[in-house]
Amino acid sequence: MEATTERVSAHTADEINDRIRRESESRVSYFAEHPKEIDVRLEELDREWDIERTLEANAASITLAGVALGATASRKWLFLPALVSGFLFQHATQGWCPPVPILRRFGVRTASEIGRERNALKALRGDFGEIGDGAACERAQEAFRAAGA
Repeated sequence: MEATTERVSAHTADEINDRIRRESESRVSYFAEHPKEIDVRLEELDREWDIERTLEANAASITLAGVALGATASRKWLFLPALVSGFLFQHATQGWCPPVPILRRFGVRTASEIGRERNALKALRGDFGEIGDGAACERAQEAFRAAGA
């Protein structure tokens, strides 16, 4: 059984996980060449919604809409809150539910994936000591490897 922090990634297609990882590595490489912009990117990462928050917000919105429509239009709309509750339970127990693959295809990352990028950027910035003095690309790869450890 996979760790709770890795359940979403474990249930995501490899090509999507690889694309998300490559995009993160690409951003870290960019900031290795533009270190003065790292603080702005770290602030952006603090505001980025991870998959858990996105699922919760979407589930709450759909549940509220289903209850409102069930109370005002037709009781048939109450299937929406029931369906969403089942999805949330499935996600809580398995780390997967039908909306996850869709959100992952849109690039919604896990908290761990966001944290790895954040730690790689902090490593580039020198928060954990020096990352060497090689080319920006090499420093970015070293920072990303250090963040994944």
